Amino acid sequence: MISYLGLGSNIGDKSKNLETAINYINSLENTEIIETASFITTKPYGYENQDNFLNSVIKIKTKFSPQTLLSKILEIERKMGRIRKIHWGPRIIDIDILYYEDLIIDEDNLKIPHPEIPKRKFVLKSLLELCPDKIDAGRNKTIQTLWNELND
Repeated sequence: MISYLGLGSNIGDKSKNLETAINYINSLENTEIIETASFITTKPYGYENQDNFLNSVIKIKTKFSPQTLLSKILEIERKMGRIRKIHWGPRIIDIDILYYEDLIIDEDNLKIPHPEIPKRKFVLKSLLELCPDKIDAGRNKTIQTLWNELND
C-alpha cells in the first residue's frame, strides 16, 4: 500500500532529525521509502511563538495497516524524544500520515486524509513535488487544485 507521511522538526538539528526519522521509517519491516520531497523551511503553524520548522513529505510502500503504521510512527517519535506539551508546539519530530492509498478513515486517533492538508502550504508544496495529480479522496480534488485554492 502507498502512503504519504509528513515530517517536521523545529528543535535541535532539524535536518538531522528529519534524516533520523526517515532512516527509522526505512528500517521498518514491510516498509520502504519510494521518494522524499525536498526539505523546506517553514514558519510555525497554529502556535507561532517558536522556531521555524524544517518539513518534508515521504512516499512509502508498506504492508502495515493504517493503525499499525500509526503505532510504528508514534514509537519512532517516542524513540527520538518527542514530548507533547503544547498543541502545535515545538517538537524534535512530528510524523503525520497524510494519505494511505485512497482510504478515508475517521477514527478518534486517526483521520485520513489528514484534515489539515488544505490549510498547510508546506504540506501541499511537498506533495506537489511528489504527486501533483494525486486525488485527495476526502475532498475529491487533486493536490494541484488544493494548492491553487490555497493560493487564491
